[in-house]
This record gives sequence, C-alpha cells and structure tokens, in this order.
Amino acid sequence: MAGKLTTQGTGILLVTANVGSLFEDPENLQKTWLREFEQTVHSHKPHFIAVHCQEVGGKNCETSMAHVDSFIKELLSSDGLKEYSRARVYLDENYESKELFTVSTSTKNNIKYIAKKFKKVVGKETCSDTLESIPMLEKQKFPQDYFPECKWSRKGFIRTRWALADCAFDLVNIHLFHDASNLVALEKSPSVYSGTRQKALGYVLDWITDQRFEKLPYFVFGDFNFRLDTKQVIESLCSTATMQTVQAADTNEVDKLIFRESDNDRKVVLELEKKLFKYANQDVFRENNGTSVSHAIILFILLHLNLSDPDAYPTTGKQYMPTRCPAWCDRILMSATARDLVLKPENEERSIVYDNIGPNVCMGDHKPVFLSFRIAAGAGKPNANKHKCCVVQ
Repeated sequence: MAGKLTTQGTGILLVTANVGSLFEDPENLQKTWLREFEQTVHSHKPHFIAVHCQEVGGKNCETSMAHVDSFIKELLSSDGLKEYSRARVYLDENYESKELFTVSTSTKNNIKYIAKKFKKVVGKETCSDTLESIPMLEKQKFPQDYFPECKWSRKGFIRTRWALADCAFDLVNIHLFHDASNLVALEKSPSVYSGTRQKALGYVLDWITDQRFEKLPYFVFGDFNFRLDTKQVIESLCSTATMQTVQAADTNEVDKLIFRESDNDRKVVLELEKKLFKYANQDVFRENNGTSVSHAIILFILLHLNLSDPDAYPTTGKQYMPTRCPAWCDRILMSATARDLVLKPENEERSIVYDNIGPNVCMGDHKPVFLSFRIAAGAGKPNANKHKCCVVQ
C-alpha cells in the first residue's frame, strides 16, 4: 500500500500470474518477469496491489522452494514496490501434505475470519507453511472425487477479505483444471475438461457466497484454464483438410493426428498429439484478438466495460508454444456488486485498463494479466458503518 487517498479515489491493481515455468529458469525468466511487473506498477501507480500467483515452485516444489523464497524477497524489495510500506504474502509451502497442498500464493488491512473482524496491516510479513492455521484467509483444495480418473491435483482456491477506505471486498485466488490431453479434448464438444472446470468453478462460487459470512463484492482472479473448444476450433480451422491417424506401435491407440490440405502438395495444416498443437498459421489467433475463431470460445466477459480480452497462454514472447491451442486461461472476473465499484467515469479515458504484462517478451508460458482501476471516493459507504476499516496513508 502506498500514497494517500485523493478525490479521484483509490487506485487498485489486480494481477494474476501462473509462475510455474519461472522456476525452470530462475536466473533469466524471473529477472524479466520482475522488470515487466515493476514497469506496470510504475505506469499505473496504484495505492493497493494484489498479486495472485499459481503453480508457485513449478512442477517440482520440493526442489524449488529455495527459488520461491528468493523470488518473494526480490519481489517485495524491488524498486517497483519500494514505496509500499505494508505487505502480506500468503504462501502455501506445505507440499508434503497431499490432502492440503495447493499451488496458489496471494500477495496483498484484511479480515480475521474466525473472529469476523479486520486486523490492520502493519509492516511486511510472509505467512507460509500451514495456511490452514492462519485465521486471515480461507483455503480449499478441490475434492478428490472431482477427478477420479487421474492423480489428485493440487488445484484449489484461497480467499482473503480486505477493507480499504470505505470499501470491503473479497479477493479469490483460483486455479482450475487444465486440458490434460488435446486428443481427449477433441472427442466431444464441450470437452470433459470443460465440464470439470464448470463443476469446480461452481464449487468456488457456492463457497464464497454461502451464509457463513456477510456477502461482499468479490473479485475472482487466477488461472481458470478457460480454453477454446478444441473440437469446434479444429473443425473450423481444418474444414477442408484430410485427417491422418497415427497409432502407437505397442498399444494401437491413437497417438497423433495429422491434418493436410487436400491440394497444395498436401501441406500439413495441423499436427495434434496429447501435448502437441502445432498449427501452421498462428496469425489466426492474433488477428483482432482471435475473433475469427471466437464462435468457439467458451468464456466469461467483462460486460459493459468495453475492454478487450487478452489471450495469455501458451506463449514464448510473441510466439505461441506448440503444446496447446492458444487460450484465455488467466483472467480477472468480478461479481455484479464489484463491477459497480469499477465502473468507468465518463471523463476518464484510461481509468480502467485490462491487459497483459510483458506483451513483447517471454514471461514464461503464461502472460500475467492485470486490471487497473479506481474505486471512487465514497463508493463503499453503505458498508462503512459495518466494518472497522484500515485507511491507506
């Protein structure tokens, strides 16, 4: 938190970032990531920043936690955050517990859930190890029966509650299930993975809107793994192509699909494997932010805010990685009551910005996504008498 509140309201910056690949090459990727993040903070100069990270530590958490600690320290001590005197980091490092471990981290006066009251944020503190014992947040891992045919995933969500000026609101860090196989995703529309994500998202929304606590505006941001509908996309992109099936020698199961043009020397249009999506013309996903295939997109939209919707995965700089169909995984969603706090004043052209961080450099396989906006002074006054709020000073 930095700066004093003004008549223009409180500047807010929400960031979501899947940082798993940063720990595969910490020497290079982390420096670039931190530099681009600092530039975003400097550009928007928010009073309050919330960073939701997923896959902290990467795929091998046991061997990467030293890099995680270094990353957090560098983030908090970076030039971009030197004006911020208060911070809370909630970091799940309990990787030995399969029942409890998630892959989410939240960096951000927040609520003490058990006592149902707020505690003023003073200084900078990192809370790690067993988050279940920390009364300032709620953490849930998705039930095992949500994915009975595969290994119990680390995915889940963390909720924190904040009071800022006249407003109180919830921030939810979420990580939903990915498409484990392009070949399985192709089998039907919508895919089995889409159904699992819908079920998990419903689980989160039911949890954060139940009757245990007062209902507040909420922002849900993280890695939703929202994807293009693989079956519809391929039918659209390869409508005139012929398909060749390649079977595994030992099992005779389909191992690869090759789509070729009917003429033009039978040029390969698309190669598809479990973890390969190699399409000949990536520009179709870039032009007008992929609107040429938008009929196949199943996603949420920031209604009536007149914002573009940046795709963020899988990338290496300006190029898509040939592993998955380009996707809108990393997103910032909000409740209707939160949207009322964000609405754009007519006289401020850039009061709301929704975009990627580091659009022209490699930030890992996910581009961080941010939402910058201002909460107008007095916007939360209906709640002002109900909460003992901290004040940004």
